[in-house]
This record gives sequence, C-alpha cells and structure tokens, in this order.
Amino acid sequence: MVGTGGPVATFSPWDYVVFAGTIVGAASIGLFQAIRGRKETSSAEFLLGGRQMTAVPVAMSLTASFMSGITVIGTPAEAYRFGIAFWIFGFSYAIMSVITAELFVPLFYRLGITSAYEYLERRFNRIIRMIGTSMYIVQTALYTGLVIYAPALALNQITGLDLWGVLVATGVVCIIYCTLGGLKAVIWTDVLQMVIMLAGFVAVIARGAVVQGGLAKIWEDAAAGGRLVAFDFDPDPLKRHTFWTIVIGGSIMWVSIYSINQSQVQRYISCKTLGQAKLSLYINMIGLWATVSLAMFSGLTMYSIYKNCDPLSNGDIGTSDQLLPYLVMDILAVYPGIPGLFVAAAYSGTLSTVSSSINALVAVTVEDFIYPFYKDFTQKQVTWMNMGLSVFFGFLCIGMAGVASAMGSVLQAALSIFGMISGPLLGLYLLGMLFRTANSTGGLGGLITGLALTLWVGIGAQLYPPTADKTLPLSLTTVGCNKTVDLNSTTASPWTSKILNRFIFSFRPPIADSWYSLSYVYFSLFGMLTTMVSGLLLSIVTGGCKQKKLNSDLFVRRSDLICFSGCNNSEVSDEMEKAPADLHMGVDNKAFMAMDVMKESEHATKL
Repeated sequence: MVGTGGPVATFSPWDYVVFAGTIVGAASIGLFQAIRGRKETSSAEFLLGGRQMTAVPVAMSLTASFMSGITVIGTPAEAYRFGIAFWIFGFSYAIMSVITAELFVPLFYRLGITSAYEYLERRFNRIIRMIGTSMYIVQTALYTGLVIYAPALALNQITGLDLWGVLVATGVVCIIYCTLGGLKAVIWTDVLQMVIMLAGFVAVIARGAVVQGGLAKIWEDAAAGGRLVAFDFDPDPLKRHTFWTIVIGGSIMWVSIYSINQSQVQRYISCKTLGQAKLSLYINMIGLWATVSLAMFSGLTMYSIYKNCDPLSNGDIGTSDQLLPYLVMDILAVYPGIPGLFVAAAYSGTLSTVSSSINALVAVTVEDFIYPFYKDFTQKQVTWMNMGLSVFFGFLCIGMAGVASAMGSVLQAALSIFGMISGPLLGLYLLGMLFRTANSTGGLGGLITGLALTLWVGIGAQLYPPTADKTLPLSLTTVGCNKTVDLNSTTASPWTSKILNRFIFSFRPPIADSWYSLSYVYFSLFGMLTTMVSGLLLSIVTGGCKQKKLNSDLFVRRSDLICFSGCNNSEVSDEMEKAPADLHMGVDNKAFMAMDVMKESEHATKL
C-alpha cells in the first residue's frame, strides 16, 4: 500500500529503455551539432555560438544550468522537511535577474570577453586574475561533484546498484558527453533537458493527486502539517530560512552564481545583441519560477502521501535526498517507463551542468594558466591537451562526489559552496566595477579577507551544524507505518563521510551556536561585504588607484541601465573599437588559438 513504508519496486526493463533512450537522444543532439559544425573551427563559434544565439534557447539553457539533478532531488525534499519557505527564492531570482542584466551583462558584452576572469586582469592585475580563476576551479569541482552525487543517489535508491559504482558510471558518462559539441549543441540540448526535468515533476504531482484524491487534498494536508508557512519576518541572521535571509542573502547568492560564473557568462554573451542577452535573463527568471514552484509542490505531494509514515525515520532510505526517488518507485512503478523518465530528468540536469562545468574548467585553465606562458601549440597538440584536461577534470569531479557525500543535504551544500567562494569573488568584481579608487593591493587584500572569513564560518558550519532551533525542521511521524525496517544497505555513504566524521570533535564549542550557526544563505552576502569594505579601505590607505586614466569600459555606465532592445551588434562593435586591441582578443584567433579546435575534444558550456 502506498505511503505505509517498507521496500518499494525497482527499475523494470521498460524503465531502463526509457532512461537510456532519453539520455542517448539528448546526447545525439550534441553529436549532430558537432558533425554539422565540423568545419566551423573558430573559437568564437565554438565557445560563444558565433554570438548568434537568441534569447529563448539561451534563457532555457541558463535555467537548466543550475536547475540540475540537485534541484530535482533536493528541492522537493526541502519542502517535505521544512515547508515552502524556499519558494520565497522566487523574489531572489527576480532581483538577481535585474542586477545581472543591468550591471554585468552590458559590461561583459561590451568588453567582448570569453573568460569572465579576463576582467580581473584588466581592472587589477594578472595575479588577481589567476587567484580568481583558481577559486572558480575549486568551487566548480566541488559543485560538480555534488551534481554527480545527486542522481547517483537516485539511481542507487531505484536500482539497488552500489553507490560508488553508480558515481563512477555517472561521471564517465558525463566525460563522454562532454566530448561531443560546441555551445550551440549544449544550448539546444539544454532546451530538451529542461522539458524533461519539468515533465518529471509534473508526473509526480499528477500521480500524487490521483493517489490522494486531488490537488486540494494535498494542499489541505500540507496546511495541517505546517508546510505552508512561508513568510517568517524574524530578523535573526542565525535562523536558516526567513523572509530576510532569503530575499537579501539569497539575492546576493544568486547574483554571484549568475553574474560572474564562467558557465553562465559564456551563455548570455553568446546572444546576437545586448538586448537579446538581457532578455534571456528575464525569460530565465520565469523558468526559475516555474521550476522551483513545481519542485515545491512535488515536495508537498510527497508530504501528503508520507504524512503518517516518514520513510527516513522508518529506515526505508538512508538520506533525505532519496525521498523523491523512493516516492517515484512507490507511486509510479505501476506505469512502466515513468520511473525511467524521472531518473532521466535528474540525469538530464546532471549532463547539462557537468558538460558546462567541465568545458568552462578547460576554457579557463587554457586561457588563464597555459596560454599566457606558452602559446606555440599546433592544432593537434591543442586537441589532445583539451581532451586530456576534460578527462582530468571529469575524474576530479568524480572524486569530489565522495566529498559531497559528507556534506549533508545536496541542495544546502551546493548553495553553501557558492556562498563561501562566489561571495568574495562577487565583492571583488563590484569593487572594481563601482569604485575607481580601488587598486590591486586593496583588491587582493579584500579578496583574501573575505574568503578567509567565509571559509571559516562555512567550514565551521559543516563541522558543527546548526541546532534544530535554528534550522526549524517540521514534525514527521511513523505511526502509520506497517513496520520499521533496517537501513537499506545499498544507501550507505561513501567512505569519505566516515573518515571526515572521525575528525569532528565530540564536544561542541560555544562559537558553534553563534558564529557557525549563521544562515548559509548569508555566506555570499557576508563574503561580498567584507571583500568590498576591506578592499576599499586598503585601497585608500595605499594611495588609491595610481593609474592616470582607467579605461571607462571597465566600469558600470549609466547608459547600461537604459539600453535594452535598442542595443545591437554594431553598437557593441563600436564600443570594442574604442578599446585597446587586447581588450577584445577573447573573440579572435590570436588570443584563443588554444581553443580553436576545442569542439573536437570537449562539450561546451546547465547550479
């Protein structure tokens, strides 16, 4: 009987057929684009889609980029355990879209850059650029490990396969997938994958409504269980989710994800005009709203079904991130092929995000660490170098999946990683874009200060998680379960979590209930503010910017906030003509010779 606990069905042959067919179909789009565009070898064509993309497919790709398997797995579990407060992130998405579209897109589009970290060298110096790139590489490797870990958990729960075997298999599939095409291929593949993800949520909600007797019953159960209380106006920064932590802290966190992340920058500057680039972010906002709303309602559906028998407390699953896969097999196994569609949804998000991440990691490594020191490569050497780097970063991300297993909820862990690293980086960019007095000394000192403080609080929060009076989990019960079973042996966490747990002290220091209990949503805001304030003070103390004249293209302009549909390629070209020649080397063959044949060896740039 549905919702009463105990073992559930596993994959049927039809589920495997649907799952494999969906993944092969998505990958075939990349293969088709790679074959069709074999003669288009310029770096601009491969990395930026020839700057001829339009707003709608780019918007869906932007949405898919960070609506990965983590969203499919983690967001419904969030609603199930904590209620719909996470839905308030819809306000954050709107604020993020405006700030990114009106401040960052015009600047990056005007400069004609391909690596987002080129800006740091032009505004400050090469050392700061390399530090920024290194931070991005660490952040992206950790995040991609989480992205691989999330669907591996789902497949482990549904098929009963060994978790580490699934992790490695998932990573290998992603590495192969990343060798297929260029940016155009990824963007159009993301469109398909976005549809698949949304279809997975719709299938869960529709079947849940049938099982429970309608959507109204699901809503009533959620209200009775306290899951519909979204607006908590308590200003306490230690509470996990309140209106203020999500709207203020969440907005800055998502700005750091969308405005300076290489995977995202590479997408919106591929648009044919500045107006299309801005429009893509506003359409993306609608896509984010739709995705988080469906994910939240999927979580409420899950609570309605399991309100009297929590699978986690009952021992049917080993972690909260396996709740939705367990539900899928509980209510959808009677329809062969539908569970396969759900896992394909999680995997679609993973393939898109990992392909974006690996390509972006290769791109910034070549551009920021290899090309500046040695550029006399033959095309064949570049091809093999890119292939080797793709494989290296792919297996690095598989290793990071083991670390991810020790970080708790995949959703909170992913957002915490962005907060700890992207927050200080965002502060550095804003310091350079908004303050002409900021210099390299201040930028470097501010970045180090902000990063050190956010890592301190972030790592401390991982070692000593906030107590229940700060996280406020809602009540669950097992009174309606048929029986309590032992933990499923197939869901055991990888060995990394066991090793890490041995290093956590048995006592809880006093600082754990204050400093380490800061809401993870505030990590990014805290990092941004400490970087900007300390960087500005250091710049003033060290004499400010000593350059006689800074290029005005490096700063936010008033016209950036006005220009929308009227901005076109010719206007941007005129701006680029005024800049120094090396300012727009990101789109010519000289600066990116090392990227010219990249499409033969890797997938371009879905969290």
